[in-house]
Amino acid sequence: MSKETKNWMIYGANGYSGELIARHAKANNFTPILAGRNQASIESLAKELDCEFRIFDLSDPSNIVKNLESMDAVIHCAGPFSATAEPMIKACIESKTHYLDITGEIAVFEMAKSYNQQAKDAGIVLCPGVGFDVIPTDCLASQLKEIMPDATHLALGFDSKSGFSPGTAKTSVEGLSKGGRVRKNGEIIQVPLAFKTRKIDFGAGEKLAMSIPWGDVSTAHFTTNIPNIEVYIPASPNLVKKLKRMNYIRPLLGLGFVQNFLKKRIEKSVRGPSEKTRAKLNTYLWGEVKNAKGEVKTLRLECSNGYTLTMTGSVKMVEYVLNTDKTGYQTPTTLVNNKLLDEI
Repeated sequence: MSKETKNWMIYGANGYSGELIARHAKANNFTPILAGRNQASIESLAKELDCEFRIFDLSDPSNIVKNLESMDAVIHCAGPFSATAEPMIKACIESKTHYLDITGEIAVFEMAKSYNQQAKDAGIVLCPGVGFDVIPTDCLASQLKEIMPDATHLALGFDSKSGFSPGTAKTSVEGLSKGGRVRKNGEIIQVPLAFKTRKIDFGAGEKLAMSIPWGDVSTAHFTTNIPNIEVYIPASPNLVKKLKRMNYIRPLLGLGFVQNFLKKRIEKSVRGPSEKTRAKLNTYLWGEVKNAKGEVKTLRLECSNGYTLTMTGSVKMVEYVLNTDKTGYQTPTTLVNNKLLDEI
């Protein structure tokens, strides 16, 4: 990629992940345009990194387009993506700007996929999930598909202890009332929280794990066409019990005042892992495929901390998207290849 001739933007550069991406980009001799709606924090970061900046929110579609017209690509980092992704995607289609984001929300992947033809007509790529959600698990799913081309069931999982950023924590709170998600016979279905449990060796010994509504329920199907997909993380017996009990009051968890209360607690207490914490806590990845004969194949990988991978992976994906001939909706693996994780 020619850094002199390509213009790209980080929207939400003042957030935890957005700032990591901005700093990593600048350290690698890129000069992204930093953008968001908080002028004080965006301007301060832009001055520190010697980058241009733009201040705008996502309430006015024509104003979004105006700010994107000179951009070749945007990395969208301002959640909750359930509210912010669609207006940005529409503006990217109109301005012919490649769209990348760092979401992990199933509904956002499905929504982005629905704009596939419009993106093709505009000659752009829509590739949500260019961070830890979902680069490593997408690569793992694709590699497993190569190992077992006739797989009918795919299970993925990861073991990471780094904790949440404020944005990720808020997204998790938003999802509590919606329960879990799995893919069954090609369709995404709603299931209870902690729907399934099993013992899994992610790479550091066997642990109890529970199913979660991770983005791969959507993206891994697009990448592999495997019709049955579940995603797991380690969970203590107490957490599993707590989540199963929460199924009885799930509708209440979506009420506005409950959401506001939980999010305010997050704002006061969640800061995201420090650089020191990220450096010492790698992530273990596990995947399993099964075919109609009952044959099973397993694969394990190890990668950097999720937030570090989001930082490095998203910048790497900008390089790829600005030099690709592909258009329309893509996952990280279909845009690049399933060895992408090795580069990152």
